[in-house]
Amino acid sequence: MQIECYAQRLLNPFRGVVHTIRYQSAEAVTTDGVEWDIYVANDALLDGLGRAGRRAQISDIRYGHWSAEKGLKRGPLFPSDDFKRLEEMGAVVYEHLLKVHREVPFAFRDAFELWLLDRHDQPLALLHSVRTDIETDTKPPLDWRAGMAAQEHFQSAAVAGLDEPAGVYLTRHVNGLASGVVQWFRRSDDGAGLGLHTLKDGDHLRGRVLEADAFPQLFISTAGMDEAHTRLVHDYHAWLAPWMLLLPHLDMAARGRLESCAFQQAELIEKHYRLYPMVLDRTALQAARVEAALIRSQPRQKPEAEVMPMYYIELGVSADE
Repeated sequence: MQIECYAQRLLNPFRGVVHTIRYQSAEAVTTDGVEWDIYVANDALLDGLGRAGRRAQISDIRYGHWSAEKGLKRGPLFPSDDFKRLEEMGAVVYEHLLKVHREVPFAFRDAFELWLLDRHDQPLALLHSVRTDIETDTKPPLDWRAGMAAQEHFQSAAVAGLDEPAGVYLTRHVNGLASGVVQWFRRSDDGAGLGLHTLKDGDHLRGRVLEADAFPQLFISTAGMDEAHTRLVHDYHAWLAPWMLLLPHLDMAARGRLESCAFQQAELIEKHYRLYPMVLDRTALQAARVEAALIRSQPRQKPEAEVMPMYYIELGVSADE
């Protein structure tokens, strides 16, 4: 019995990480280390499809929802032979979840990365990441996106005279620096990247090796940007700080800067801190958690349903379709 436990980034826009416990085609997933959703899928439908089948999508069936506080709430049951097999897979994942849920954060396994390249063929913005080379056959959107939540809530005074939301402007500015070529890389443990196949031309780039410092650790390169636009990117990272702190590869200077920004967003810190791989200033973290508790004790000014969570799934069509 092989059970995998791993983390993977949610990208384009970056909206946190998902931690997964997987057995065959059943998995338990969480974005906060507290609430877990368990799904099963009928992978038997892919039998005989070969490589194409490994890329095909099959619908998930909700096995249940679990938290340590409330226990397991089961999904619908279906009396069929197929569902009995799915039930057995779901039960394996559920039992393993009970054993390991306190061990998050899990190790990241999404070492295959799709980068939008700049006009010098260097990584400009991270678009997607997957765990296996088979998954690099997928066709995600090929333009970078700040995200719908950024369009509504991200603010910056870095660039004067904007007549549109800062998130909309940032999206257009980053894409305007691109060459139009995107490339898959396989990142190694030391951060270097082996260039794999490209999309939209760039075949000559296959097989190159870029050192770790060629890949911006916060997913957007400011090389070639003027001071105002560099500040705009930094402001965007500051707004994303509670989610950026989920990343394990940050150097100490970057983590320290992000903590200073993130701890001003107390409610988001309370939601995500369990998945932080490291905390430099635990006193400030505790102060943010106390502030979050005080905020929760006060009546909310608008219904929670109106708030856009950062782990929402944004749908888009690939730029080459």
